[in-house]
Amino acid sequence: MSDPASPMPAPREAELDTVTYDDRIVLWFIWASLVFGVIGLLVGVVLALQLAVPGLNLDLPWTTYGRLRPLHTNAVIFAFAGNAIFAGFYYATQRLLKTRMWCDKLSWFHFWGWQAIILSAAVSLPLGLTSGKEYAELIWPIDIAIAVVWVAWTANTVATIFIRRERHLYVAIWFLLATQIGVAMLHVVNSLAIPTGPLHAYSVFSGVQDALVQWWYGHNAVAFFLTTPFLGLMYYYLPKAAERPVYSYRLSIIHFWSLIFLYIWSGPHHLLNQATPEWAQTLGVTFSIMLLAPSWGGMINGLLTLRGAWDRVRQDPVLKFWVAAVTFYGMATFEGPLLSLRTVNALSHNSEWTIGHVHGGAMGWNGLIAFALAYWLIPKLYKTKLHSPGLANLHFWTSTVAIFLYMVALWIAGVAQGLMTLQFNDEARLMYPDWMEIVRTTIPFYWLRAFAGLLYLTGIFLCIYNVVMTVRRAGQPLQTVTVQVPRLAPDEEVGKHIDAALDKPTTREKGNALHALVERWPTLMIVLITVSLVIGGFCEIVPQLIQGAVTPKIASVKPYTPLELAGRDIYIREGCNTCHTQMVRTLRAETERYRGSEYPGGASYTRAGETIYDRPFLWGSKRTGPDLWRLGGKYNHAWHWAHMERPADVAPSSTMPRYPWLYTDAIDYASLPSKIRVLSMAPLYTPYSREDQADPIGAAKAQAAKVADELRAQIDPADRAKVDQDKEIIAMIAYLQRLGTDLQKAKP
Repeated sequence: MSDPASPMPAPREAELDTVTYDDRIVLWFIWASLVFGVIGLLVGVVLALQLAVPGLNLDLPWTTYGRLRPLHTNAVIFAFAGNAIFAGFYYATQRLLKTRMWCDKLSWFHFWGWQAIILSAAVSLPLGLTSGKEYAELIWPIDIAIAVVWVAWTANTVATIFIRRERHLYVAIWFLLATQIGVAMLHVVNSLAIPTGPLHAYSVFSGVQDALVQWWYGHNAVAFFLTTPFLGLMYYYLPKAAERPVYSYRLSIIHFWSLIFLYIWSGPHHLLNQATPEWAQTLGVTFSIMLLAPSWGGMINGLLTLRGAWDRVRQDPVLKFWVAAVTFYGMATFEGPLLSLRTVNALSHNSEWTIGHVHGGAMGWNGLIAFALAYWLIPKLYKTKLHSPGLANLHFWTSTVAIFLYMVALWIAGVAQGLMTLQFNDEARLMYPDWMEIVRTTIPFYWLRAFAGLLYLTGIFLCIYNVVMTVRRAGQPLQTVTVQVPRLAPDEEVGKHIDAALDKPTTREKGNALHALVERWPTLMIVLITVSLVIGGFCEIVPQLIQGAVTPKIASVKPYTPLELAGRDIYIREGCNTCHTQMVRTLRAETERYRGSEYPGGASYTRAGETIYDRPFLWGSKRTGPDLWRLGGKYNHAWHWAHMERPADVAPSSTMPRYPWLYTDAIDYASLPSKIRVLSMAPLYTPYSREDQADPIGAAKAQAAKVADELRAQIDPADRAKVDQDKEIIAMIAYLQRLGTDLQKAKP
């Protein structure tokens, strides 16, 4: 009689089924990842050079930094990394579940749908079609397409799980399910908006609520798009490449459940020392620090999987990429909690340090894994050897040096920016009141950043050449993989097997067997994952929605006029919010730097109630230029007119692009009625006057005529003929002059 705790006996030949895996979908996603990787990284190099040489913006609307920056982030995150995720999981899912994907048509719908979304982003973002929400800039029709394609992939995966021929759901599948559920939830909630037209919409959230929802999404987009899926890939491919089992199954259980539960709470650490409730900031800091434990647990589990295999690491370029990737993951997940500490955040936030941190994770963790997958999967798919391990090793060192240079350059630049921003002299005055001094200090590091990006880009060309030559070396088309797999054992037999294991005396084995019950029932696992994610999101967002609804509003804060609203939409279209924040933090150095006049309470920091009509909120996360929230009234119209046309003449050393088209393109008056109507309706209710609702175009033109008359009185008489009240520059000036002026000056 066999031991009930031992593995199931080998199946008889009659109990075997024939399965042919769909690997063509894997190959196409690999190529998509590499191709879009080149595009995304090339745009990144261009952006780095534009920061050092503003003339490279080319004075064209679709080539400016503000419009290209979201194209770069979307291409790298969702095209380069996203396609690598899909390639890795289509290969791993079929083999872990011992069955072909449930529906080939859904697989190909996923592929072509995702590429269509990426191409739509590549067209819409340079054209200025954007929602203005960081990492979620795509307009509402594309958002709907993302949801549809993502659900198709998720449905295909879940259906495949239910027809699997392997009862046990391996840890990689847990992370896959968490990714699919988490991203769907984040994307749908953050993208809730009411359209004003076929290409424009306003978020249902505003001000503080929008900030909390956006960074609940933004931080967890990093968590559930750039972390959990790549951890799932690590748990499958790293042991495969090393030909060794995962170091600790128990640790993988702890790692998974603690990570997905804790991560979802951490978003508010992006909003420290700002107009968010104190409880939310404390929540973000607390859970960010707690995240260090599961994150490093996963890193340790990955690295210790290689115990006894270090000789192979020295010789195998794929393992080199994996070791470096997991190490960069450990560095990023240490730096993240560090940056969430209030004192450190006061220095680092809005500086290049945060940019270096993000790129260290993206280039070091996600990028190196994408390359490791390409080098490992292509030879497997074609049943051949890698063309040149030497070139792969060169690529490894090229990428590693590039990441190191990039991070060090931006660490130094970020610390310098933070110190210069906060520094006071012996007379208790700001040491560097002129923002251009900070810009001049940063420019040399932009050059080093551009060189590092170019070096990293060179590496991906080496990868593509090596992969192409590997395919040519195979000299044959993609090989179909057909295997014999056992039919799934009946539930009652597996149940007896697990029940017997529960009777074993050791706590460790008993705990593992208890978790095996969860792995046995995918519906239960899906429910538990969903509950784990919803708890944190609910506790982070809902209390603030309630608090915002019952908190008294500031009486002097009014909605934007129709013309100011048009100017704000132009400001968002041009991506000005990628370089300028609109949030004066509660730090003394900031209230001193941005004090335009005396405000109630004696300080000029931004109050929560001032942004209640901002859809989306524009607090920002990076200051290449100074904060703008107290800009209104600081300069006259003529200064803004000259600054948008010739920034470097008005502010020497400025890296801001020129915007000549604002002086020739007409204000889009026709869209104002639908925008005002949508903003006035529930649940966005914005208290516009009856006059503004009845004739927003007339109100906008009347204000435009007034701004134009004031401008003509301020500029040189020879230039007055250039002023046209119906051009976009007038709306932009009206908006900029409104910023931060709703709080009334303190009365004597």
